[in-house]
Amino acid sequence: MLQKIRAVLTAAIFIFTIIITIIFMFFFRKKNRIVRKIWANSQRFIVGFKIKVQGSLDDKAKLLVINHQSILDIVIIEAILEKDKDTAWVAKKEIFDIFLLSQSVKLSNMICVNRGDKRAIVKLLKDVKNRVENGRLAVIFPEGTRGKGEKLLKFQVGAKIIAEKLNLTVQPIVIANARHIFDSQNFSVHSGEAAVTFLPSINPKDDDKWYENMHANMQKELTTLLKNIK
Repeated sequence: MLQKIRAVLTAAIFIFTIIITIIFMFFFRKKNRIVRKIWANSQRFIVGFKIKVQGSLDDKAKLLVINHQSILDIVIIEAILEKDKDTAWVAKKEIFDIFLLSQSVKLSNMICVNRGDKRAIVKLLKDVKNRVENGRLAVIFPEGTRGKGEKLLKFQVGAKIIAEKLNLTVQPIVIANARHIFDSQNFSVHSGEAAVTFLPSINPKDDDKWYENMHANMQKELTTLLKNIK
């Protein structure tokens, strides 16, 4: 019962802070990334979790590929990246249709993908190219939806196409325990530690099986992280 009450309070605060963040992003558009980073770090305090990071961002990487298990994944990445690393998240159209979230992603000029549109991949490539050329980091969840946190789902082809067509250096990032800390599907919140590993970056030209091998390496790292979670 106490966990449910905590989850309700956390969700209410989460929504309130998003509203405040949207207001600040609207009035301070040139400081958009800094506003998002402040918001992300505030969530660490509100939810009450720590982040343990291994490895670091490769400055050559232009596409970040991350496993997905919780909305907390976005909070974690926005919090740990330096303030000059402006992210452009690839989000499904359904996110752009949710009122509060839509205002946030639109003000942040994120990338919308309509999976029901046959021309979606063409627009996706154009949008990613635009953001990267403007100095931003494209970020995508290759699973396409949230997993349960222990096993990676099958990777969709979007990230593979983006990397190969636009010739982007890819850096995989593995996040563990985010779903345990903030599970929006089962509506539960726990204190704890999220573990993050920056794996070595990848040049798709160097390996024809890079996408399959990346999935295997990310799964291996996820399993290792989960075994060592405090």
